[in-house]
Amino acid sequence: MKLGKLLFLLLLTGSVWSLNNYPVKSQEASPTQPNKRLLTQSPAPNTETLIQVTGVRVVPTAQGVEVILDTTAAEKLQLSTQNQDNTFIADIPNAQLNLSGGNTFSQENPATGVKSVTVVNQNDNTIRVTVTGEKSLPKYELFDSDTSLILGFTTTEVVAEPPTPQTPAVTEEPIELVVTATRTETPLQNVPRSITVIDREQIEQQTSTSRNLIEILGKTVPGLAPPTQSSSNFGLTLRGRNPQVLIDGVPQSTTRNASRDLRTIDSAAIERIEVVRGPSAIYGDGATGGVINIITRRPTEEKLTSRTEVGVSAALGELQEESFSTNLQHFLSARQGNVDFTFNFALAKTGGFFDADGDRIPSDPNAQGGFSDASSFNIFGKFGLDIDTNQRLQLTLNHFDEKQDPDVASDPTVNTIPGRQKARALEGLSLDEEPKNQNTFINLQYTHNSLFNSKVQAQVYYRDYLTRFFPFDARTFPTLGNEIIQSRVESEKYGGRLQIETPLFNQGAAKLLWGVDYSNENTSQPVSVFDQAVFVSSGGLVFRKSGDRSWTPPLELRSLGIFAQLNWEISDRFVLNGGVRYENADVSVDDFTTLANPNVIIPGGDLNFNATLFNVGAVYAINPQLSVFANFAQGFSLSDIGLALRNARPGFSVESLNPEPQKVDNYEIGIRGQWDSVQASLSAFYNESDLGTTFTAPGTVIRAPERIYGLEAAVDAQPSPTWQIGGTFTLIGGEIDSNNDSEYEPLDGFRIPPLKITAYVENETLPGWRNRLQALFSGNREVFSTNTTAFGRRPVESYFTLDYISSLKLGSGTLQVGLENLLNTEYFPVVSQLQANDSAYAAARGRTLSIRYSIDW
Repeated sequence: MKLGKLLFLLLLTGSVWSLNNYPVKSQEASPTQPNKRLLTQSPAPNTETLIQVTGVRVVPTAQGVEVILDTTAAEKLQLSTQNQDNTFIADIPNAQLNLSGGNTFSQENPATGVKSVTVVNQNDNTIRVTVTGEKSLPKYELFDSDTSLILGFTTTEVVAEPPTPQTPAVTEEPIELVVTATRTETPLQNVPRSITVIDREQIEQQTSTSRNLIEILGKTVPGLAPPTQSSSNFGLTLRGRNPQVLIDGVPQSTTRNASRDLRTIDSAAIERIEVVRGPSAIYGDGATGGVINIITRRPTEEKLTSRTEVGVSAALGELQEESFSTNLQHFLSARQGNVDFTFNFALAKTGGFFDADGDRIPSDPNAQGGFSDASSFNIFGKFGLDIDTNQRLQLTLNHFDEKQDPDVASDPTVNTIPGRQKARALEGLSLDEEPKNQNTFINLQYTHNSLFNSKVQAQVYYRDYLTRFFPFDARTFPTLGNEIIQSRVESEKYGGRLQIETPLFNQGAAKLLWGVDYSNENTSQPVSVFDQAVFVSSGGLVFRKSGDRSWTPPLELRSLGIFAQLNWEISDRFVLNGGVRYENADVSVDDFTTLANPNVIIPGGDLNFNATLFNVGAVYAINPQLSVFANFAQGFSLSDIGLALRNARPGFSVESLNPEPQKVDNYEIGIRGQWDSVQASLSAFYNESDLGTTFTAPGTVIRAPERIYGLEAAVDAQPSPTWQIGGTFTLIGGEIDSNNDSEYEPLDGFRIPPLKITAYVENETLPGWRNRLQALFSGNREVFSTNTTAFGRRPVESYFTLDYISSLKLGSGTLQVGLENLLNTEYFPVVSQLQANDSAYAAARGRTLSIRYSIDW
C-alpha cells in the first residue's frame, strides 16, 4: 500500500494548482447570419492579462435577442455556461467590464420571450452574462467578429422567419461531448480513443426490429462481435475481450461472471450509449475489451413532456399465434423551478421465436439463455434538484424484471443423429423455477461546478442482482455431482466514486482529474437440484425441485482504486492526456463444499492483489475537419475466482490460487474526419497480455499469454438533405500461447469473431416519412486443423441479413414499422455455430414484423 499512499499524496498536491473555474465547451448551433463567425467551440485561452469589454449592447432580432460585448480580443474569450430554470448563465473568465457609465448593465424585457438581460463583473477576473426567458430557457449560439463577441438567443415564443434564397441559412453541428472515455465531459474530437455513440434517436430506430440491447449494439458498433440472439453476452466480445458494462457509471458485472450485463435495463430507459473501444482502467476492473456506458433518460427542457408507445410484433412465416409479442411504455418528464423529474415504465410480453423455415426455436437457443416466451417489466425514475447555479443533486432508481415461461425445450435426441443437425423445439417443458433476470439499482449523484475552483462529482450506489439459468442435465458429469441442476447467480454490490477536476494553468487549458473509487460485492452461485426419476419418466421435460446445493460459495470482494488523469490542450491543434490508476482488491471466502464432493469441507481463506495501470494519448488536428490520434492504455480484469472455487478438489487451498489480475497493454492509432456531409474514422490496434482469461467447457480458465489485433472503420455520409448512407468494418485476429512455450495458436471463436461488415441507406421519401435498409455480413472463420468439434473451435460459416425500418409522422404521433431479416434468410448466429452439441445449434429468427405507434401528450 506504500505506492497507493504516495499516489494519494500526489493527487492531493494537484488541487493547489487551481487557477480557474471549470470551463464547459458546448453551444447549441442554429442558423447563422452571414456577417458573423459562428463559433462551434469556445476559443482557447491565450492571454496573460485581463481582456477589457468596453461596451454592451442588446439588439432584438426576429429570433429573439443578441447580447453584444464590444472588445478587440473576442477570439480570446471563453465561456463556461450553466442553466437554472429559465435562466441562462455564462461566465467569461480573464475578462472585465470597463464601461463609461458604470460596470453593470441591465435591461428588462428587451425582446419578446426575454424577461431580462444583465451583464456584471462577477469577481475581479470574470464577467457574468445572465439572460432569463419569460416562459422557457432561451437557446443560444455564439459568434465573434473583429470588434465584438455576440451571444445570440432564440426563444420558443418567437417563430423565426424562413431564410430567403438570397441569404441561405448555414447550419453547423454542435460539438458532441462524451464522458465515458475521460469521466468528464470532453469534446469527442479531443479524445485519443475510438468511440461509438448511439443516441436516443438511434436507439428508437433500432428497437423497431429488436428491443434487445445485445442486438442493437452488435448491429451498430464496430469492434463488437455479431449479435448472439440470446439473453447472454457470452461471445459478444469487444476487440476480442470482455467489455465493462456501466449504467450511469454503476458497474453491472458480477464477481462470478454471469454474462448478463446487457439484460439489466430496458431500452426505453436509455438516453444514449457510449462505447469506448479498447482496454481502459479509468473505471476499474473488467474493461479489457472496452467500456459500454449506458446513460439513462434525462429530463427535457420543457416543463412537461409525456409520450406513450404501444407495439406488436410477430413472425411473418405463417403468422403463428405463439409468435405474437406486445409492448407498452410511457415516458414522463417534468420541470418546475429548480426541480426536475423523469419517469419511465415499460411492459413487454415476448412470444415464441420462429426461424426462416417456420420451425419453433428452442427457448434456450444456444445454451446461453434466451428471451423468447418471456415477460418483462422496467420502471425508472430520476429526481433532480439544482441547489444553486453550481450545485446539483440527482437520485436515479431502476428496477428490471424479466421472466421466461417457456413450454418448449431443446430436443436432446438431435445429438445422436449423424452430421450437423439444427436444434429443434420439444413441447411439454415444465419448470418449477423460471429462468429470469432481475436487477435493481439506486444511484445518488452530487455535482459542484465550482468548489475551490474545481469541479467535484460524488456518487454512491447500490445494486441487487439475480439471474437464473436454464436447467442442465449433468448426470454424466462427476464434477457436477451427476445431478440435474439449475444455477443462479446472486449478487449485492454497493460503492462510491469521488472525482475532482482541477484547472492547472493556461486558464484551464490543462486540467487534472483525480479521485477515488470503492466497491464491495457479495456474490454466490447456488443451484436447485431436481428429481431424476420424474425427469426420466417425462422424457426430460419435467423438472421437479428436490433441494438446493451450493456451487460457487459466497464471496466478498472489496476493491479500492485511486487515479489521476491529466488533460492538456497544448494548442488549438494538439491535445495530450495521460494518467495512472492504482487498484487494490481483496477477496474473502468462507469454508465451503462442492457439487462433486458435498461431504468434504474445503477451508476458505483470503486473497489480496493489486495493479497499477497507465495510459497516455494524443490528438493532433491536421485541419479543422481532420485529426489523427494515438494512445497506449492498460486495462485489467480480475480472474473469475468463483469459477475456480466451484471446481475445487479435496485438499484445495484458497491461497494456492493465482489471483493476479490480467493486465492488457493496448496500442492504437487512428484518424477521423468531420466534414459537412461526411464523417469517417479508421483505427488499428494491437494488444497483449501475459495472463489470459479464456473460458473452457469443463469450467476452467486458461491463464496463458494472448495477443489480439485488428482494424475498424466507420463512415456516415449525407449526399443530399434527404439521403444518408454509411457502414462499419471490423476485422480481428488473435492467438494464445496455451502451453507458455512461445507457440501461439488461434483463440477460439467465442473470443475472436469473423469479419463483420454493416451498411445502411436511409431516405426521407416524403416530409415526415423515412425509410431505411440496413445490412449485416458476418464472414466465415476456419482456423483450427485439429479437434474441430470442440467447444469454440468449430468452423463458422458466413451469413448476410437485411432489415427494413420505416418511420411515418401520422397525426400527432409517429408510426414505426420494422422488418427483421427481410429476405427470410436461414442462418445460424456465430455463437450457435460454435456450440459442441447440436441441441444448442439453433437457427436465427426468420422474417419478423414489428409495428408500433408513439404519441406525445
